[in-house]
Amino acid sequence: MAPPLINMNDIRLTFGGNDLFSDVSVAIGERDRLCLVGRNGGGKSTLLKIIAGEIEADGGERFVQPGCKVAYLAQEPRFADYATVEDYVLSALEDHEQDYAYRADMLLDAVKIDPKADPSTLSGGEGRRAAIARALIADPQVLLLDEPTNHLDLPTIEWLESEIKAFRGAVVVISHDRAFLNAVSNGVLWLDRGVLRRNDQSFAHFDDWSEEVYRKEAEERAKLDKLIAQESVWAVQGITARRKRNQGRLRRLYEMRHERSQQVGRIGNVSLASETGSTSGKVVIEATDIGKSWDDKHIISGFSTRILRGDKVGIIGPNGAGKTTLLKILTGQLEPDEGTVKIGTNLTPTYFDQKRAALDDTKTLWDTLCDVGGDQIMVRGNPRHVVSYLRDFLFDEKQARSPVGALSGGERNRLLLAKELAKPTNLLIMDEPTNDLDMDTLDLLQEMLSEYEGTLLLVSHDRDFLDRVVTSSIVMEGNGIATEYPGGYSDYVHLRKLSAKAEADNGASNTKPIKRGGGDKGGTADATPAKPKAKGKLSYKDQRDYDMLPATIEKLEGEIAKLEAELADGSLFTSDPAAFQKKVDRMEAARAEIATAEERWLELEMLREELGID
Repeated sequence: MAPPLINMNDIRLTFGGNDLFSDVSVAIGERDRLCLVGRNGGGKSTLLKIIAGEIEADGGERFVQPGCKVAYLAQEPRFADYATVEDYVLSALEDHEQDYAYRADMLLDAVKIDPKADPSTLSGGEGRRAAIARALIADPQVLLLDEPTNHLDLPTIEWLESEIKAFRGAVVVISHDRAFLNAVSNGVLWLDRGVLRRNDQSFAHFDDWSEEVYRKEAEERAKLDKLIAQESVWAVQGITARRKRNQGRLRRLYEMRHERSQQVGRIGNVSLASETGSTSGKVVIEATDIGKSWDDKHIISGFSTRILRGDKVGIIGPNGAGKTTLLKILTGQLEPDEGTVKIGTNLTPTYFDQKRAALDDTKTLWDTLCDVGGDQIMVRGNPRHVVSYLRDFLFDEKQARSPVGALSGGERNRLLLAKELAKPTNLLIMDEPTNDLDMDTLDLLQEMLSEYEGTLLLVSHDRDFLDRVVTSSIVMEGNGIATEYPGGYSDYVHLRKLSAKAEADNGASNTKPIKRGGGDKGGTADATPAKPKAKGKLSYKDQRDYDMLPATIEKLEGEIAKLEAELADGSLFTSDPAAFQKKVDRMEAARAEIATAEERWLELEMLREELGID
């Protein structure tokens, strides 16, 4: 077995008088593909910097095999002092590595960056792509990547996945993108409450493994609590008579109590919830043949869609394809050059913007939430003390008076979620909400959005998040064409493959050889047209379900609206609790029936697409 390329033993780092982590040991082998996961603020980026040799630990040893080249991609690349992007990328090479200089143009072409561009003018996504090119240029043996997918579009993420799969050395990556980690990892490093654990399985097994760790911890804690209780009873009842003989046992009791007090409990989760407020009209947005151009470039042309109350629509596409432009057109913030957009009635929108412009770096967290003064914030119609509400989003009370500018990217996102989710809203517009969020917060955000009863418009490059949340996807390929597909990102990829296969089959059937001669036209070419490919048919039951489900859903929606109106009468609970509960139960059952009906209709719609039924 080959020795590890990097070996870390008993690494310790102290921050603010406390250990951020201690006794951290890890060996990184030449074929390891490790993802480093853990809560925001838990020390992942700091540990990766220690592995990279960017900073020194307060204790322990770091050993790197002689001649081993380590490349490090920082979470925030620095472009100062470089005249061109090419200069920035080449700066990763040492004098003896100049033979690799030819790769700069190849890599920059792969990530679609002009080598002569000024680095200071790059967007967030372009800067990230340039930094990835810089990390790859010297063909290192160890590649350390801190949030490499942040600000990247889906084509670039998929390109990076292919590069990592083909990479011959070791990789350690920090990322919140589950689909990316599932694709590239063969092991997990989990930094949790200052302790580093390792599991030599891909990230796909992380949830099961981490829950098993937490289960065993809970069992051990329960055993220790029981033993402490037993020893405490003994200490009270029997210590006097046996004082001298049992001093050792008493010391053990004190040690167990100390051990229990030092155990760090499982960190709490962000408390996420939303309220839809008043019910919007059934049709939320109706766009007909809309078009938009910038400087003679067609951003979108001839696109129509109808978004109904409760729809969760994802907008997908490469950077520069016009996703944010489409979002602004659909929500009335931008007029289309062609076509019409009708906005529904009784809408209370909330906008979670990509640049987090709603946050003022000079304000404190307290002032950001209590923008009208005082110490209370109205959270979905109920007053909450600002510090208590901040704790729901994992902020320490000491941070309440800290400036927003001092927050990390993930903390800024959590603060913006706290600010926006406090408002009742029935139209939630989210532009890249997942950037910099840790996985636990992502999971809770996904659960909240899945249960959200309003309408959601979501722009995201996170494939797993899209698959978990949206009911349909508008895909923009960057050529001015937008196409709507049922389901999430994986559904879109599947349907696109089916469509491409159908086109290829039709093309093959239409290129039959030309028959020659025969009949009265002897000697002339007679092209025999191919028969059009027969379309499939739904079964009788499927067709009947497809035809009847929309009416069923509409009927259930009407029933729910009626029940909501009846339950709004506060006197019903007092006068007839049993009737009140019966209506509540029926409303929950009706909502479940709608969910089942919608899922069945979506399944049939996808089947119709596969069969080529118009």
